[in-house]
Amino acid sequence: MPERTIAPQSRPEEIIVDAALRPRTLAEMIGQDRLRENLTILIQAARGRNEALDHVLFYGPPGLGKTTLAHVLSTEMGVGLKVTAGPAIERAGDLAAILTNLRQGDILFIDEVHRLGRAVEEVLYPAMEDYALDIVVGKGPSARNIRLKLPRFTLVGATTRLALMTAPLRARFGAVYRFDFYEVAAVEKIVRRAAGLLQVPITDDGVAEIARRGRGTPRVALRLLRRVRDFAQVKAGGTITVTVAKEALALMEVDGLGLDTLDRQVLGRLIRDFRGGPVGLETIAAAVAEESDTIMDVVEPYLLQLGFLDRTPRGRVATRRAYEHLGEPYPEPAQPSLLTENGAS
Repeated sequence: MPERTIAPQSRPEEIIVDAALRPRTLAEMIGQDRLRENLTILIQAARGRNEALDHVLFYGPPGLGKTTLAHVLSTEMGVGLKVTAGPAIERAGDLAAILTNLRQGDILFIDEVHRLGRAVEEVLYPAMEDYALDIVVGKGPSARNIRLKLPRFTLVGATTRLALMTAPLRARFGAVYRFDFYEVAAVEKIVRRAAGLLQVPITDDGVAEIARRGRGTPRVALRLLRRVRDFAQVKAGGTITVTVAKEALALMEVDGLGLDTLDRQVLGRLIRDFRGGPVGLETIAAAVAEESDTIMDVVEPYLLQLGFLDRTPRGRVATRRAYEHLGEPYPEPAQPSLLTENGAS
């Protein structure tokens, strides 16, 4: 999954902190109310029938809690959890090895499930539907097909690119849920809870300032909290106030809406170099020297949410709000010429 400028590659200690800050049950989760309600019903129904959960697919922008929710499902159901990613399963044999090590009711979580290879998917279909694994032994005319029974397990898939999933794979998930960006009030609760767990003194205004710039994404807000904590420790005696938060975030070049350097580069190039668009994704990516997947998966969702960007059949277009945010004059449409009564201008 591509990383943002404000979210550098996680250090080992940050991975440990991330795990500690994750909610372990649905009751501890904040935000995504409709999704939590649906999952509560799904879990209670499965428990009541003493069955494994149906296969679940989560989709939406990165950093909203898809991986965390897979861990929560494991805890709520009291079963084991195996975690992998689509690009890591290169051969059908890799998937077969994972499936044969599952126990009754276990959850197999596959991140970036849209990046599974076609041959791997072919193995996954009977495993999801019939809980069986088809293995071909031998080659040529003497080849034999052996079917191994698998325990009833739950596949939890996560993707940021639902459109790239093949229709047969998508259809085999019994429950499909979308993650939306979090409301600022929910992000404030997440930041406040994390600050308490990290034992960081923080004022209500400090919480609000970090949450406001968290892009509606818990992962981003928590990383901002850790960096502001570092700044407060070195420069301000350890307490995060609104003034300390503003100074720290300004040093990180995160503006009042949570836009970072890459976001502003994308909008700036679009406005200054391409007159606001329309312009293709690949052209924008080349202009800012970034991968097009990073622009589509990480940058665009939040710009679309803010109303700074429009996707049109001809390409991306910057809106009036984007011009105003960057302090650029918005090009007014040309006024039609006045016509005389005989139609001549």
